[in-house]
Amino acid sequence: QVQLVESGGGTVEPGGSLKLSCAASGFTFDNYWITWGRQAPGKGPEWVSRIGRIGGITEYAESVKGRFTISRDNAKKMVYLEMSDLKIEDTAVYYCARGRLVPFTLDSTRGQGTQVTVSS
Repeated sequence: QVQLVESGGGTVEPGGSLKLSCAASGFTFDNYWITWGRQAPGKGPEWVSRIGRIGGITEYAESVKGRFTISRDNAKKMVYLEMSDLKIEDTAVYYCARGRLVPFTLDSTRGQGTQVTVSS
């Protein structure tokens, strides 16, 4: 059974940092890209970042480039999203999903999400 479980969300002030984690199980992890996507209140889902199977290729949406860093540990079947200089507009539910998703949608094989709230 494929499972993706996100954790690490919370509430931070603008300019703060958070590190999200995604634990994967039930599939051959290093055969797949992993995508982080998000959905903000009242908006559609959007992709945030993607990482290749061995971590050598990373991609970022323009809105987070330079502030977010994606990484993976294939031995632990984990993917991480380090977020810094967070902005109010980063407030969203963040999902990790299996595959190099273009675009990211909620129909993808994904976890249940973790809430990130940026608020002063």
